[in-house]
Amino acid sequence: MKRNNPILARLAELQVAAVGTGAALADVDSLLERIAATLNPGQLSAFEVERLSAIAASQGGAPASIPEIGISAGYGSGKTYCAHAVAVKMAALNQGFVGCVMEPTSDMVRRIWAPKFEDFLDSFGIPYTPRVAPYVSHTLHFPGGDSTILGLSFENYQRIVGDDWAFAIIDEVDTAKASIAQRAYDKILGRIRVGNFNQLHCYSTPEGFGFHYQTFGTDAAREGKRRALLRMKTADNAHNLRPGFVDDLLSRYTQEQCRAYLEGIYQNLATGTVYDRFDRAKHVADVDDDPEAEEPLRIGIDFNVGNTNACIAIRSGNALHFIDEISGAHDTDALAQEICARYPGRTLYGYPDASGGNRSTNATRTDLEILASYGISNQSPKANPRVADRVSAFQGALENGKGEIRIQINPRCKRLIECLELQAYNERQEPDKESGHDHMPDAAGYLVWRELNPLHRRAGRGTGIRLY
Repeated sequence: MKRNNPILARLAELQVAAVGTGAALADVDSLLERIAATLNPGQLSAFEVERLSAIAASQGGAPASIPEIGISAGYGSGKTYCAHAVAVKMAALNQGFVGCVMEPTSDMVRRIWAPKFEDFLDSFGIPYTPRVAPYVSHTLHFPGGDSTILGLSFENYQRIVGDDWAFAIIDEVDTAKASIAQRAYDKILGRIRVGNFNQLHCYSTPEGFGFHYQTFGTDAAREGKRRALLRMKTADNAHNLRPGFVDDLLSRYTQEQCRAYLEGIYQNLATGTVYDRFDRAKHVADVDDDPEAEEPLRIGIDFNVGNTNACIAIRSGNALHFIDEISGAHDTDALAQEICARYPGRTLYGYPDASGGNRSTNATRTDLEILASYGISNQSPKANPRVADRVSAFQGALENGKGEIRIQINPRCKRLIECLELQAYNERQEPDKESGHDHMPDAAGYLVWRELNPLHRRAGRGTGIRLY
């Protein structure tokens, strides 16, 4: 049964004006109906682009903004076929305009995307003209005008200059470093500015808590933006897979890997969690500040240009209660201003990255000088401790061999809690710094090192003692 589609109805009016006949709409409408009939439930959820716009709009954001759709897909869930279907539908909704499909590398565009996309077009009898040089593209011939779909590499995002697109599809985004993926994503989003119906679809199989998770995986990531997250399960596409495929994955992978690779659920797939002693049940509590107690506020600070972070705590005996946080401040001035605005008249002790005495986030004064100008007394050592020592001290404060817990965190410190749960070790057995989960634990760690490390209270003055 044919579905009523207001967007296609509007296209009918445009096509009548363009070619003088309404017959073309029936052809395009029939094509999209035939494609939809071949999709499994997960694929169909991504194909219904009009519904996704409504979902994304319901999450807030300006009505004119571009809906951004994240698809987290298991192995064999039909992600590539879904991307083909979405590309054709977006091309049909934007006749006469250009869209783009982006793979991690140019080789993947030529070797994987192009041949499979041409098979898809041929299977539905869609007329098109391919191009292979200087880059891959497919021009689909519709009654209302030709729609060209470019095939580019998002690792070469710097070359995206002067293009105007109606839509874009990014595939396997988490195979790139998070820093590259972020810059590429921002660049791609800026090119989508023409056409009748704008969307950006971003596909990935979950590979830990990388760019895809940071962009689509949490309520905070989607808050204030027209973003939606979909999951595609391997089981939904079982009829298109060889017999025994799912059982083979179940027998080969760990439970965490199976949740990621079969259900599209984000999991920690790295070699281990840095702060594996952190437990929400033990460490998250409604601890809060008591201004009348006149307890100094102790503020751990991590400096970064455009992403300065702070964890605010009070000391309670031999424990630290983290009561507040500031995430993503533009620079040290902005951070200090926010602290003073939230806690006017309080005694403020700063526990920053010790290297802040040598550099600055605003290039005029050192970070430590900036903090001092706002009345934040510097408690940092002359030099930072070794990363392994700082992590060890933090772990011991979370829970030591006697079962003592000396850290409590207010639920409002959402970013600190998230990062303690998710920061993992990389292949070199170092705390990972690509995912963005390092800044807040680093900020808290400088404070913990100075206040709760019994063997090394004066961290900048060498004692010869190393805590493991």
